Amino acid sequence: MTGPTYANEDQIAEPTPADERSYADFAWTPENAEKARTFIARYPEGRQRSAVMPLLDLAQRQIGADTQTQGWLPVPVIEYVAAQLDMPYIRAYEVATFYTMYNLEPVGRFHVQVCGTTPCMLRGSDDVMAACKNKGMVKGKTTPDGMFTLTEVECMGNCATAPMVQINDDNYEDLDYDSTSHILEALANGESPKTGTQIEGRKTSEPVGGPTTLTAMVDENHDYRSEWK
Repeated sequence: MTGPTYANEDQIAEPTPADERSYADFAWTPENAEKARTFIARYPEGRQRSAVMPLLDLAQRQIGADTQTQGWLPVPVIEYVAAQLDMPYIRAYEVATFYTMYNLEPVGRFHVQVCGTTPCMLRGSDDVMAACKNKGMVKGKTTPDGMFTLTEVECMGNCATAPMVQINDDNYEDLDYDSTSHILEALANGESPKTGTQIEGRKTSEPVGGPTTLTAMVDENHDYRSEWK
């Protein structure tokens, strides 16, 4: 997949009618049909429409598996999900357009979502974006080889390990220019780079260099109550 073409550098092209028509006969794979039934069964009778979010995600993932990309939701696919849930198409479309987890145009194999909110910006998200651009990415577009789509997003809740990116289903945190470049290169080469924090020795969001309080809890469940005054 080479991704959509663009009229100019500042405007993302909408999916063409041919893109949409190619999914006119969309249907679940047998495995996904069973998953869809499972999702719907989680909701009480009369509330099946509440399954619209997992079903849209499932449809996007099925298209992604077929195209070896992160997937997207053409209009006929949204219509298919809406029909299964006996809901108006516009209601399903409202969900798909509200949540950024759904892609409304084709994306690449790796959807690189760079957080540009204040904590990430102060911690170096500009360097992360520069590393992406150095790999040939342009914000809001897919690279000609179909490998990467670059998007700038708002806060994704990893402020303690900023700056960060989400690439497909994985988060990469505590980034700088070099670590971002390494991750992108590894993905392009078919490798699986380490997810989460990129600072050696750090596990999650504890202070860099190790805990500074309650240090006795590092190795055991220490009871501090006798030490309180």
